[in-house]
Amino acid sequence: MQSYVSRIVKEAKKASYLLAGVSADIKDRALQRMAKYLLDNREYIFKANRKDLKQAVKDKLKESFIDRLTLDEKRLKEMRESLREIAGLPSPVGSIIDGWQSKGGFPIQKVRVPIGVIFMIYEARPNVTSDSIGLLFKSSNAAILRGGAAAINSNKAIAATLRKAVRDSGINFDPFFIIDKPEYKIVDALLRESNYIDLVIPRGGQALIKKVVKKSQIPVIKHYKGVCHIFVDKYLDMEKALKICLNAKVQRPSVCNAVETILVHKDIASKFLPKLKKELDKSGVQIRAGNAAAKILKGVRKAKQQDWSTEYLDLIVSIKVVKNLDEAIAHINCYGSHHTDSIVTENIDNGRRFTKEVDSACCFVNISTRFSDGYQFGLGAEIGISTDKLHARGPMGLSDLTTYKYVAYGDGQVRE
Repeated sequence: MQSYVSRIVKEAKKASYLLAGVSADIKDRALQRMAKYLLDNREYIFKANRKDLKQAVKDKLKESFIDRLTLDEKRLKEMRESLREIAGLPSPVGSIIDGWQSKGGFPIQKVRVPIGVIFMIYEARPNVTSDSIGLLFKSSNAAILRGGAAAINSNKAIAATLRKAVRDSGINFDPFFIIDKPEYKIVDALLRESNYIDLVIPRGGQALIKKVVKKSQIPVIKHYKGVCHIFVDKYLDMEKALKICLNAKVQRPSVCNAVETILVHKDIASKFLPKLKKELDKSGVQIRAGNAAAKILKGVRKAKQQDWSTEYLDLIVSIKVVKNLDEAIAHINCYGSHHTDSIVTENIDNGRRFTKEVDSACCFVNISTRFSDGYQFGLGAEIGISTDKLHARGPMGLSDLTTYKYVAYGDGQVRE
């Protein structure tokens, strides 16, 4: 095992230096070829995905998990479009952040550079493999990718397809590496390779994140669970509020930006909640209601304390009636995961206050939480949604995958 790990980290470090010499034009052409090859090799990828799905069903994995694991024509086209959009974005590498004249009489520039070698650890969604490769390649970072064991065949097929595109673009080294062995002890060993790996980015459930943070000897940016909220204010447009809440819960419930708790102002709860339940019932959503909400929505399951901090990733939603905006903000800051939270209101002052006082990476006014997404933000894709505050927060795009160095050109200056 150690020889396997040692080979990968050494090759990745070498690749990170070689990437620095690859021009932005060559990388963009390679990304366009990657996008094309995804669909050209769809049957190869789908065959591998079907193998993973068959095993997932055999292992009796949750339906929401299988949904995240599944690849189809629509999702493959989305992966292709993501790579195309990444190719079309300006490269942050080499851009000048700042510049000034030094006391020594020469100019100094603060310039964006790649982080180096980034180790990605993630779970069921194979599209993360494609998105991560695209973003890390564009930003000149070498990638080590370890997807969940349940998606190992899908991930290997996607990586093989994209690697061929890189080679066919005239790049004669591998800029990314897939961990193609399921043993978790390999992850533990990689987390100790601080001489070769510069950053670790885990994406997944709470248990995964905690395990990585505990064991890693390398800096970690956490992409923690998404306990996302919507607060429905008393100053509402009823139809707008219903539409946003429904979309945030049912459009794709198995992802981290789906809403998990809906807070409703007490003054409009008796009118709004029955209408909301009617819409949620149509999509088979199970409601877990706080005491006041349960009095209005007869027969629903009562929420337990743990429900307020649970990421369901399923057709389940917690609903609570709150006294006012103060209580809504306090609840979100207490029980949320600092991921994405939204207010539905026609009162602009309440909207502004919500965005100032809610301590989350993304704060929205009159928008579904489902828009918390790198592609929707125009970032091409995202490496994940960081719930940390340093150095990146929210959907991480290309610029978040860079650090900086200071560059100076002189004419023989010496310090006296």
